[in-house]
Amino acid sequence: MSVADHLRRRIRAEGPLSVADMMASALVHPEHGYYTTRDPFGAAGDFVTAPEISQMFGELIGLWAAVVWQGMGAPDPVALVELGPGRGTLMADALRAAVGVPAFRAAAQVHLVEASPTLRQHQATRLEKARPIWHDGLDTLPDQPAIVIANEFFDALPIVQLVRDGRNWRERRLAVVADAEEFFWTLTPGASPHAGLLDPGLRQNAPDGALAEICPSGLSIARHLADRLNRFGGAVLAIDYGHAVSAAGDTLQAVQRHKPADILATLGNADLTAHVDFGALGRAVAEAGAVQHGPLGQGAFLRQLGIEARAEALCRAATTEQCAAVHSACARLIHPDEMGTLFKVVAWTRADASPPPGFE
Repeated sequence: MSVADHLRRRIRAEGPLSVADMMASALVHPEHGYYTTRDPFGAAGDFVTAPEISQMFGELIGLWAAVVWQGMGAPDPVALVELGPGRGTLMADALRAAVGVPAFRAAAQVHLVEASPTLRQHQATRLEKARPIWHDGLDTLPDQPAIVIANEFFDALPIVQLVRDGRNWRERRLAVVADAEEFFWTLTPGASPHAGLLDPGLRQNAPDGALAEICPSGLSIARHLADRLNRFGGAVLAIDYGHAVSAAGDTLQAVQRHKPADILATLGNADLTAHVDFGALGRAVAEAGAVQHGPLGQGAFLRQLGIEARAEALCRAATTEQCAAVHSACARLIHPDEMGTLFKVVAWTRADASPPPGFE
């Protein structure tokens, strides 16, 4: 049975499904989900993330974590956590750079929050010497100080879409044509309780017909991490594409073989993502008593951490071709026309903590 068949059966049994239900089935269905059945990364996959573009990205994050750890008072042990670690590339590069701070590397225990069995196998191979501990969710992370990295994690969490209809916000849902296979979008007949999660200004002032997105699981994770920070200390670094201020707009997209794809025609066979609402995450973190630093553009953040100097250092021991590749990768990560402004970076800390590196 395909993901599409599974969704058709559910719709016929339960009625139209939320966008969040559709995304969850398409991405992480235990037998047919996109992430549970394949390795989607790299040129042979459907998309490329920053750690796969250049080792510099993970190296700088590893050094960022080491400096944050020192500012925390150098707790030993400390959990070094990555949410959605892909092939383990970012963590491998971060740990290699962290060797330059031996006390941090000795104190850090690697924890990976990963749902995909396929990707866990890649992580186990790449990070064998680090002896990582895997988790299905956040609840089993140890009760101790933690530095948490979430690169392109929040964009793949299931969203709810709401459409303004007069005074009400109605929820967009996935339906199927009676006695046919074809999917189509519909709206709930009445107001959605999820409207209460919208930014108050957006909820009250958006024009009729406006579409807005909410990520309930993302807000829940942000609050959970903020609670952990308040209890045990540490920091969270989240990097993703999205908008700094909550705004209306349909950002749900499917990506297949590095190109946009038809969402409803590729369920289970393409990546599904939506832009991250950093304003909403910041409000969730603040409600839990922690602080959001940023967002900064990824380019500005990596420049603050010294990516251009690192590129020059790599070029000193490189051939002309290798140096050109290093500079090309650096430009892709930081240039405004590439990932430099679309991708944004935030850090979360306790209210009494100093701004972490890059956010001073």
